[in-house]
Amino acid sequence: MNLESIKYSLRNLNHRKGRSSLTIFSILIGIMTIFIFISFGYGLYNYTNELTSSSSADKIIIQSKGGTSGLDDTFKLTDDDLEVVRGTAGVLEATGAYFKSAEVSFNNEKKYTLLFAYDSKTPMVIDVFGIEIEQGRELKPGDSKQVVLGSNYKIKDKIFSKPVELNNNIKINDVDFKVVGFYESIGSPQDDAQVYITDDYLDELYENNSYGWIVAKVDVAKMSDTIERVEKNLRKERGFEKGKEDFYVQSFEDLMNSYISVLNIIIGFVILIALISVVVSAVNTANTMITSVLERYKEIGILKAIGARNSEIFKIFLFESSFLGFVAGCLGVLLGWIVTFVAGIILENLGWGFLQPFYSPMLFIGCVLFATITGAVSGVAPAIRASRINPVDALRYEWFIINMFSQNLFWAWGMNRINV
Repeated sequence: MNLESIKYSLRNLNHRKGRSSLTIFSILIGIMTIFIFISFGYGLYNYTNELTSSSSADKIIIQSKGGTSGLDDTFKLTDDDLEVVRGTAGVLEATGAYFKSAEVSFNNEKKYTLLFAYDSKTPMVIDVFGIEIEQGRELKPGDSKQVVLGSNYKIKDKIFSKPVELNNNIKINDVDFKVVGFYESIGSPQDDAQVYITDDYLDELYENNSYGWIVAKVDVAKMSDTIERVEKNLRKERGFEKGKEDFYVQSFEDLMNSYISVLNIIIGFVILIALISVVVSAVNTANTMITSVLERYKEIGILKAIGARNSEIFKIFLFESSFLGFVAGCLGVLLGWIVTFVAGIILENLGWGFLQPFYSPMLFIGCVLFATITGAVSGVAPAIRASRINPVDALRYEWFIINMFSQNLFWAWGMNRINV
């Protein structure tokens, strides 16, 4: 298109700014929705990829199929199970971890949270979590009445009205513990409220303890074979037939992949809804362009009469619909960025730091291109129709409409006289 044609198209859109604005609004809502969910989806993918780090790539996890490992007596992993895992070919070392519900008290305030106990001599479970000490130190063997806390305990009014500091004493199930460290934020309120102790003192706090997890370090090159051997040995030790086990044996990477699979389904479903919104917007854009063609019937005839070719008329209307999509894409991306940026700050302040949007140049460019192409596609049919208008018919169109209106008015007047 030449510059004059572009100016002509922009003047027409400006002349019908009300209709153009509504068309842009209908498209930008869909684009904004797609941008929001894709950016947060990318953020969750990045979070899971960080968890599946090199320190966790050689770990396998044994846990309950019901997901209540260690919190009740429905499912138990015992010392016998741990010894079976340790004795399996391909397992380099293994350790158990305990999950318990605990009452935590500080300055006469009580809260209920999850207690995590592990063998501090082989802290592989902490490696699986991928968290580091932010303040203080890790637990050491023999730390019987010492505790490391999640990051939220340091923040005023997050858990207690006053922040907990290093060397403060807190009570766990009415037993005094000294705070020796704080872990960095995981990004989940539940995880950041956990308390960590060594398993040396667990039997004095709880009765009938069983492992919630058994974590084993294996040779990555023999991961699949080792998992099969662990499953076989545990089935034999626990008395289960193949396929009827009450436990899972998974690599940490497989565990994360299962979460990602569920995440794919959820995000895909939401994006599908957003795409339906975009399709509706495209239909609205096509309707706007068809109406524009009908309104400018005579104008198109004049353009053709003075030498405009079919291709030029086609380009004018296609440019108008594409321009509406482009503007809608830019505004949708801008509003989507504002919403996700503000939402990310709010979620982080609420303790959900792992729910953060992730931006990439392809996300911005892709959304704008998608909106522009949507506008262009929805304008193809009206543009073809406009390009095929016969100039003679178009110039007679206004006279035809006036003539038909006059005849209808005369007919209505005549019928009214007959009734009188």
